[in-house]
Amino acid sequence: MTLPETPAAAAPAQATRSRTAVVAVCWALVLIDGIDTFVYGSALPAMIKGHRLGLTDAAAGDIGSYSTFGMLIGTILGGTVTNWIGRRPTVFASVAVFAVATLGSGLAPSAGVFGFFRLVCGFGLGSLLPIAISYGMEFTTGKRKALATGVIMSAHQAGGALAPLIALALIDAGGWRSVFIASAVPAVVLLPVAVALLPESPSTLLTLGRRERSADIAARYGLRSVAAKPRPTDRLESLKALFRGSQWSTTLCFWLTSFAGLMLVYGVGQWLPKIMGELGYQTGDSLLFSTALNVGGLVGMFVAGRLSDAVGPRRIVIVWFVLTAVFVFLLGAGLSVALLYVVAFFAGLLLFSGQTMVYATVGTHHEEADRATALGWVAGMGRFGAVFGPWLGGALLAAGHADLGFTAFASAGLFGAVMMALATLIIRLRRSPSAG
Repeated sequence: MTLPETPAAAAPAQATRSRTAVVAVCWALVLIDGIDTFVYGSALPAMIKGHRLGLTDAAAGDIGSYSTFGMLIGTILGGTVTNWIGRRPTVFASVAVFAVATLGSGLAPSAGVFGFFRLVCGFGLGSLLPIAISYGMEFTTGKRKALATGVIMSAHQAGGALAPLIALALIDAGGWRSVFIASAVPAVVLLPVAVALLPESPSTLLTLGRRERSADIAARYGLRSVAAKPRPTDRLESLKALFRGSQWSTTLCFWLTSFAGLMLVYGVGQWLPKIMGELGYQTGDSLLFSTALNVGGLVGMFVAGRLSDAVGPRRIVIVWFVLTAVFVFLLGAGLSVALLYVVAFFAGLLLFSGQTMVYATVGTHHEEADRATALGWVAGMGRFGAVFGPWLGGALLAAGHADLGFTAFASAGLFGAVMMALATLIIRLRRSPSAG
């Protein structure tokens, strides 16, 4: 069964512009997601130094874990619920939640209230990402799905690069609260624009049984006809597809790879400025190392995306995670400031895009109708690593072992490479004629 023919197909140039607008909106939404994700790590050194809200290293690590735990729940639920109510309302609700929670973080009167708002903020941040990636892949034609994923996630790194700059610009004059309040403003401005420009997903409309509307949007945006499954009576059908037959083993490997990747992303992302300060580097350099890390991540999205479309994202994930382990380890090797900027840039280039290509791997591995759910769950299971990474960094700092932080995170990179290599082996064995 396929989408019905429609006479209202848009001209190719117009359809291209329409698809570009969708990707641009998703990019902008993920940009503010990145700002709100990394603003905590950027404001954290000043908050701890000034004993704001009574924060200690250990308490700060706990609060970072609250945020990532919220992301875990939001990611899993967002990717699943989107097939029930649609992607548009899920996206808009996600943005509204993290905008309000980021503003609340800046106004919090105590550490407990601050931690609560970071938990709620994480719920919105986590819910948005897998849906934005699904949008990017669906509204990109041709064999550029991995590049589309990289483009969307480059916004997250741009947001991560902007967060410490916002902190540097505001924290001395306005205090730490001004950093969170300013970070909430872009979401408030962008949300009405997204409501006006973002269409519903044709594949989601098919799942919801709205075939005519699906066909209309597909024609307007120049999307190819896709196979339409009968509307499932079981709302958990997309989730069950991840475990059907021998698929469970591949799903498990993807989840463990994502665990390692997000342990690296959030562990290094949150604690890089603080660990570098503990190792004796100046505060300004410690914050700008974070900017170099995220600028590298921004470049890496395009490099990894193009290479993944050429040779396959699984291969890139394996190589990238091994190299990530090397460069993250070098961050703690006592190098000169100038050389550390270079190391931080390449660590970011490999680190963030390696995890993004995990999403590209999962997105291309599953059918369109199951993609948002698969991405939601692989990101959600990875969030256990995102919870563990900030906690581990805080625990090591509290115990006086800042020098071991980068070694621990580098080990996670090697583990992720092994898990993706195992997933690749399982997939090849399954496709082998002798396997059947």
